[in-house]
Amino acid sequence: MVEQPGKVKRQEIKMLNRKLLEVSGVLNVESFDSEEFLLETDSGYLMIKGQNLHIKNLSLDQGLVAIEGYVHELAYLDSNGQGKSKGLWGKLFK
Repeated sequence: MVEQPGKVKRQEIKMLNRKLLEVSGVLNVESFDSEEFLLETDSGYLMIKGQNLHIKNLSLDQGLVAIEGYVHELAYLDSNGQGKSKGLWGKLFK
């Protein structure tokens, strides 16, 4: 797929009863376990926290990820934000 200059990419996040989460615009799954996922998306890094999380469906060609489990938190990690990005890199490089 060829990206057109100046065209803004669209990202959608759908959640059903905090038990099923579908995210579009996913470039890469950086890390995951049963309590936390870190996704690289068109809109930045997206952190998902919860319980018993697992991948239901993954298609990086289409940029889609579906996650099942109980979702507690969704947060974007801005690279220019001081506190969260240090925590993110600290977690990745333990």
